[in-house]
Amino acid sequence: MNTIKLSDVTMKQVADGFSLSFKEKIELAKLLDKLGVSVIELEGIQNPRIDSLRIKSIAAAVTGSVVAVPVLLTADSPAQVWAALQEAKAPRLQVCGAVSAVQMEYLCHKKPEAMLLAITQTITACKALCADVEFLADDATRADPAFLAHAIQSAISAGATTVTVCDTAGTMLPAEFARFIKQLYAAIPELKDVNVGVSCCNALSMADACAIASVGEGVTELKAAAYPFDTASIANVAKVLSARGDSFGVTAGVQTTQLSRIMERISQICQSGKTKASALASAQTDAGIYLTAHDDIAAVTNVAQQLGYDLSEDDCIKVYDAFQRIAAKKEQVSSKELDAIIASAALQVPPTYKLDTFVITSGNTISSTAHIKLTKNGQPLEGVSIGDGPIDAAFVAIESITGCHYELDDFQLQAVTEGREAMGQTVVKLRSGGKVYSGKGISTDIVAAGIHAYLSALNKIVYEEEE
Repeated sequence: MNTIKLSDVTMKQVADGFSLSFKEKIELAKLLDKLGVSVIELEGIQNPRIDSLRIKSIAAAVTGSVVAVPVLLTADSPAQVWAALQEAKAPRLQVCGAVSAVQMEYLCHKKPEAMLLAITQTITACKALCADVEFLADDATRADPAFLAHAIQSAISAGATTVTVCDTAGTMLPAEFARFIKQLYAAIPELKDVNVGVSCCNALSMADACAIASVGEGVTELKAAAYPFDTASIANVAKVLSARGDSFGVTAGVQTTQLSRIMERISQICQSGKTKASALASAQTDAGIYLTAHDDIAAVTNVAQQLGYDLSEDDCIKVYDAFQRIAAKKEQVSSKELDAIIASAALQVPPTYKLDTFVITSGNTISSTAHIKLTKNGQPLEGVSIGDGPIDAAFVAIESITGCHYELDDFQLQAVTEGREAMGQTVVKLRSGGKVYSGKGISTDIVAAGIHAYLSALNKIVYEEEE
């Protein structure tokens, strides 16, 4: 029996209020890889520095699935994307070209001849870099049949190994879509020599049914999402193929025994991505990385890079010296402890924002509120906010004062002394421009410690931006 490839498009989806953090995307990719999806599709590159780091990090985390990234129909895009993707164990470059008259003219501002040339040139450039190249015929179901056939034949001739037809409108019924695929195979004999995929819009709540119907006509790859908004559902498609795939002589290529558990975890991640209003919503747990006194400066720097830091040569030396002092006293140094070391030793800057006073109101019958007063270069500033707990309220108040929101990459809290008057140490990691900045605060009041740590990280970001 043939195995149907499932290509996950969760991270490429666009929906109001849906946003996944850097670490959530990496965790999502790991879960999809564990599930056994054939392809994990990522967003393309808009901001070279930030997006290249995201692609590299996800590519390094995925061990079994193909990692696919789209390129633009421009001369320099294939090389730019490939530079970020080339370390993936199974990379794929995707070339998306509009094939309907409406999209070519009004969205791409290209005539049919210019679109064909752009598709051919881009696929040729991608093929010179990567063996696995996919052509996505966007809005294929509304395209002129002759032009669609010409575009697909040109893509295959240029080196595309996968051809995906997209029902962007989503107005076809399953039988109509199956007939459309059958006619494509009849009109384009070259399709029998490549991997053929489909992408179905869920405008009529028929995406799952249309995808399954296309399998009966020879399609070998289905685009779907683990957390779908307007496309087919991986969970639904996998269950149908597992139960009735023998009717088509195919099987689902995923770990169906782990399907429910992994999908539940993915749903939790994506739901937090839809409702991420809290400043603490992105905080993550320990990365599970440990160092010892035997590790050299290169190993410590490498772990710092894995944690998201981009340290200068001087900061690397300062961090390593501090690390050696800690490692000499204990067998292992965890990633969280390395965070604290970096927060204390790296990128020490003059404070732009200083804490003046803060008042926190909290209880089990009222919402937590924070009234924060800061000074910026001697000028007083203040803000009042409500949050999900006293620390969250404090962070939101600081955001209201500065007018900037940075992704909270991690928040750590631990006691450094014992007893009722114990000192609490907090480490706050903020992400800006693809880089991680950490700050540390120590106080007998955990809220005060958190505020000081947040301001320490914030001041590092402001200092670099001004530089």
